[in-house]
Amino acid sequence: MSRAARRSPVVAAAGDICGSPTDCAPTAAVIRRINPTRLLPLGDNAYPDGTRSDYADFYAPNWGRFKGKTRPVPGNHDYHVTGAAGYFAYFGARAPASYYSCNLGAWHLIALDSEVSADQGSQQDRWLRADLAANRRRCTLAYWHKPRWSSGTTHGSDSDFDRFWRDLYAAHADVVLNGHEHNYERFIPQNPRGIADPKGIREFVVGTGGDSHYSFGAPLRTSQVRDDKTFGVLKLTLRPRGYTWRFVPVAGATFSDYGSAACR
Repeated sequence: MSRAARRSPVVAAAGDICGSPTDCAPTAAVIRRINPTRLLPLGDNAYPDGTRSDYADFYAPNWGRFKGKTRPVPGNHDYHVTGAAGYFAYFGARAPASYYSCNLGAWHLIALDSEVSADQGSQQDRWLRADLAANRRRCTLAYWHKPRWSSGTTHGSDSDFDRFWRDLYAAHADVVLNGHEHNYERFIPQNPRGIADPKGIREFVVGTGGDSHYSFGAPLRTSQVRDDKTFGVLKLTLRPRGYTWRFVPVAGATFSDYGSAACR
């Protein structure tokens, strides 16, 4: 392994995580083995309602062990409590706002909120465009809960996030991470119309944090890899000019997915 690879930060990510004190313990064990630089919970982190007690009883004993490394986003279940109060109370400074950004090595990370307006001209859209315009990092990763693209049958693709995708595509973003569909799906880089594009964004849906599984329907034309039976965590190594990915399954499971790509 090169010195650059050893220095590259590692991100671990998944959503749809803890609905009991035990169901997300296997993915917490995966995170412990990965020992990431940052942990990105992709929303619906504590079921059923994202209350203070849901976080204290289910999330905290498991993924909460890595709270100091965590940069979360909320999901729709977190907003079962008005204003996602349980989510913000638990994460505190680790979730500094509804949406925010930070830098990690050569990468710019953008945390967005799928539960407030993402329409063109909305406050979040204006913030995102300004954040992208100010970014000077070579590579960009954005993450939020509900996927723009999904072959899942429970929720599927959500055009509410077309504006996110257009903003990110125009700014040459590289990776998008989502949850919401309780399965794993990797797409080839695609443009805002859902057409394969070498200058497009690669999306990973990683709703595999431990709560349950949802099935797939007919795959979208840009879908490359799908699994709806395995819990696990996506590991991303963020290199200065690109990234590697590996889906790391829980103990006893055999499905995996791995690869690498350059930043565009």
